[in-house]
Amino acid sequence: MIINHPHWSSDLTIPRSVYVHVPFCRHRCGYCNFTLVANRDEWVEGYLNAIEKEISAVNVGMPAPQEVDTVFLGGGTPSHLSADQLERLIYILTNKFLFASEIEFSIEANPNDITAEKVELLSSLGVNRFSLGVQSFNSKKLQTLERDHDAQVVRDAIDTIRKRVADISIDLIIGSPGETLESWQNDLDDVLSINPTHISTYSLTIEKGTQFWNRWNRGDLNEVSEDSAADYYETGIDFLTNNGFDHYEVSNFSRYGFRCRHNENYWLGKSYYGFGPGAASYIDGMRGMNHRSTSRYLQLVQSGQSPTVESELVDAEASAREKLIFGLRRIQGIDVNAYREETGYTVFELAEKDMNRLLVQKLLELEDQTLRLTRSGLLVSDSIWPLFL
Repeated sequence: MIINHPHWSSDLTIPRSVYVHVPFCRHRCGYCNFTLVANRDEWVEGYLNAIEKEISAVNVGMPAPQEVDTVFLGGGTPSHLSADQLERLIYILTNKFLFASEIEFSIEANPNDITAEKVELLSSLGVNRFSLGVQSFNSKKLQTLERDHDAQVVRDAIDTIRKRVADISIDLIIGSPGETLESWQNDLDDVLSINPTHISTYSLTIEKGTQFWNRWNRGDLNEVSEDSAADYYETGIDFLTNNGFDHYEVSNFSRYGFRCRHNENYWLGKSYYGFGPGAASYIDGMRGMNHRSTSRYLQLVQSGQSPTVESELVDAEASAREKLIFGLRRIQGIDVNAYREETGYTVFELAEKDMNRLLVQKLLELEDQTLRLTRSGLLVSDSIWPLFL
């Protein structure tokens, strides 16, 4: 049966990036509001059947397999799947898509899931980039964040991965309750000691619907102040750039040649496929979002219906506004002449009053036809983006 699915493109610029959301986890951490289910391993086989059906409905009638440049298995915790389940998932992908010779194939992983056997299998199937949800090396901070590993588990996982795969990204959280500048600096020292190729640093936000939100409302959990979080962020920028990392996006740092190409595809406003619960696609100017509930996603696909429950046509102006925001997230900024040629808009047409105010306040700078965030702008970037939408 063919699903009546919106993931279809007749455009010559067919997406060359694929995201697959794997919603399974051992447990849900207190700060997490991602699309996932914990302790539902009995759903995995049904999920794999649904993913196969959803992917098979893409570009029906077009030559297959279709070549792609990046694949990203995110979650949830993709590494939570068994070796056999991971092998089947990747087989589903390779049956539909042709991996380019220089493909970037990433998988998000929990350090506790890393075994030599699993790494060997994934490497043999084409995975060449691991993104580890480390968050911290500090035992107290890890306990606060409700993580289930310690620093030694991380080091062992890195050693195991590095025997087969060189490209390793580490996620760190800034501003956990009770964190100090000293403990954050220790995390930076520790991450440098294992020498990953890529580091992402994310400020902790307490999201509605999470256990942290409930604890915060009861007064059981205190947030780090905005000033402290900004100090920690700047400390991270200075430390990592002084130690050879390229700060190429608001939250991302890489060694030379190891930027995340999959994420850059998003930031450049290019099209992409998304599969699985909560996954988004952007094709032919149409953005679609799958149902966030894993159980409902499974029901929809298994009954032959599209799992996409939200869709919108991104018109020229909306596309230009998004390219402005994504472009400014990249540290190199925006070439304003190239932007005008690509979008048909100047950067000032879309928000002239706010743009001029941000330039006067030195949160933005325009130099040699390049518009970029200043250091001060980086610290408040989340408050800038709504101005352009």
